[in-house]
Parts: sequence; C-alpha cells; structure tokens
Amino acid sequence: MRKLILFFIGIVVILAAFFTAKWIIDNNTKEQPPAQKIIKTVFAETVTNKTVPVIIPTNGVLTAKNRLELFAEVQGVFQYSAHPFKTGQEYRRGETLIRINAAEFYASLQAAKSDFYNLITSLMPDLRLDYQEAFPVWQQYLNNFDLNKSTPPLPEVGSENVKYFITGRGVYTAYYNLKNLEQRLGKYTITAPFNGILTEALVTEGTLVRPGQQLGEYIDTSVFEVELAIQKNFSDLLQIGEKVELSTLNSDETFSGTVSRINGKIDQATQTIKVYVEVNEDGLKEGMYLEAELEAREIENSYEISRKLLVDESKIYYVKDSILDIMEIDPVYFSPKQVIVKGIPDGTRILSRPIPGAYVGMLIKVEQDAPVPTTEQSLNTTE
Repeated sequence: MRKLILFFIGIVVILAAFFTAKWIIDNNTKEQPPAQKIIKTVFAETVTNKTVPVIIPTNGVLTAKNRLELFAEVQGVFQYSAHPFKTGQEYRRGETLIRINAAEFYASLQAAKSDFYNLITSLMPDLRLDYQEAFPVWQQYLNNFDLNKSTPPLPEVGSENVKYFITGRGVYTAYYNLKNLEQRLGKYTITAPFNGILTEALVTEGTLVRPGQQLGEYIDTSVFEVELAIQKNFSDLLQIGEKVELSTLNSDETFSGTVSRINGKIDQATQTIKVYVEVNEDGLKEGMYLEAELEAREIENSYEISRKLLVDESKIYYVKDSILDIMEIDPVYFSPKQVIVKGIPDGTRILSRPIPGAYVGMLIKVEQDAPVPTTEQSLNTTE
C-alpha cells in the first residue's frame, strides 16, 4: 500500500512539471512588431547642362629664366668682387662679380701694343715717298693711338697698291693678334649682366682659378619659368600667351603666369609635351613646387560631377518619385576628382553625395539641393 501511494505521487509530480513547463513555454512567445520601412535621407542637385571648360591639372618646379653659370676661361688669382662673393649675395647689373689678377697678361698686351705702334711707325717713311695720298690718314692714326686704350680700327685703304704694301708688312696680322689679346683680357673680369643673386659660390678671394673651373651660379630673381607636362592630346589647344593660374602645394599662395614656350617634341617615355609658363610675381623662389590648372578646351552641353558618384564608370543614380533609379551617361573627360559627363537631361535630380549600399528602388528622402562637398562628411542619416 505504501509503494502504491508513492507511485501515484510520483506520476502526479511528473504530470504537474510537464504542464507547468508547457504553460511557461506557451506564455514566453513575444509578438514581433510589424516591419518598418527605412528611408534614407540624401542630398541631391538639379542638373543644368552648360559649357564646361576642360581643366588639365599638372605641376612643376620653378626655375629662373635668366641663369648664368660662372666658369673661368683664364688662369689667375681671384682678386676682387663688388660684394662678398658668397651665396645669397645680391648684385646689380654692371657690377663686378669676379675679377682675376691680370697684371702679367696686361704687361704682355702692352708690349704687343708697343710692337704694333713701332710697326706702323716704320711704315711712315715709305708711305710718304711712294703713297703720299695715304700718308695723312696713317699719320692721323698714329697721332690718335693710345697705349692705355683699346686699339682703334685700322684706317680704310682706298688703293690696292697701298693695301698690298700694308699687308706685306704684316700690319693686319699684328692688328688682329692684338685685338685677340684685348678680348682675352676682358675674360679676366666677369660682370653681372642683370640684377640678380648669387645662388652658388665655389671660390673665395685669393683662390687660384684655372681655365674651365666652375666659379658659381648667378640667377635673375625677377623672372621665373615653370616646366609643365601635358598630355599630347591637348597640345594643339594651348597657345603662347595664354594665362595660367599657379598655386603652391597647400594652395595658400596663387600666382598668375603666361605660356611663353611650347616644346615641339613629344617625350617618348611619358607621351607628354613640355609647356613653359613664365611668372614674374613677388614671393617666388627657385625650386618652389607649383601646381597649375590649364584650361585646354570647352565641352558644350555637359555637366561636371564628382567621380565618386559614378557607378561602373558609365552610370549614375538619380531621384525618381522618391526612389533611386540609375541611368547611362557618357563620361567625356576624367580629372583626378571630377568627371565631365554628357547625356543627363536638364532638370534631372541626381545625388550630390554618394550613398553606401545604394540600389535601384531604394526609398529615399531628399533633404535639399546641395553642392558636392569638399571634405569627407557623413553621407546620410537613418530614420
């Protein structure tokens, strides 16, 4: 009897546990809320086709247009300069950059002048006797001859006989040898051909200078050039005299330049053409890295958008009745950040900022017409 009672009690406990668990499971089911539609808030702009200029971005290094590399053509000791011959020193036009001691050579030149004067003097008796018509001219030449000045040109010879006589005595040979020495004497002094600055100084006063030795470098700081490389496709669209806007890397300074030269040869390695832009504004230094935007041509009935808006390089999303749709377009010109396209009808509202995960048929809400942002921003919000 005791075992039977315990058996029935066990069955009751098991049944009670089963129904209790079933009741808990049935009452634990939560009702799922109805699915909510997610609408993206986007920015859009209305397309108005117009004539868009093709801007070619390029860059180059600024160099002085007028440059003088100083080399010695004679030998001697560096004796004098109008200012300390050091890097950064400014000189005015006509001032002496370098003067090499020419005392020994000058003495040789004076000796040659004296020999030439004696040669002319030895001709005078014969000229008086045989060529009386030529004697006064040569007498006047001797009277005006000064050993301390440049040798004057020889008198004009009207008679062939006088010319043969003068030539036979070696006058012309002695005269041109003397002029050659005078020209060489001028190489002992180097003067500044323009206002500028010394950018490199390789010698100092007292240094022994030898022929062919580089002495320094001198540049004009008023006019500079920047060499730009452009695609050969646009070579025929640029002309000499066109204005070019230049800027530094951080774009905190801008300069205006003019196309001064265009190379007629294409670089085989890069398939580009060198264009030289002349700049003569204040604040320029040789070696500055400048960027330029060249206006090569204009494309009619086109629109410029960000390259980030392109889909598969030839499609773009647009707004159609609060949903996204896609259309085929014709990209005409690609720049690093922008693209000029054709084929978008006027009045079409396109996205002005890309949407992550965009697809055709996506529900959207247009916030307002907005231009393409210049910095990275949050692209959308979720309601």
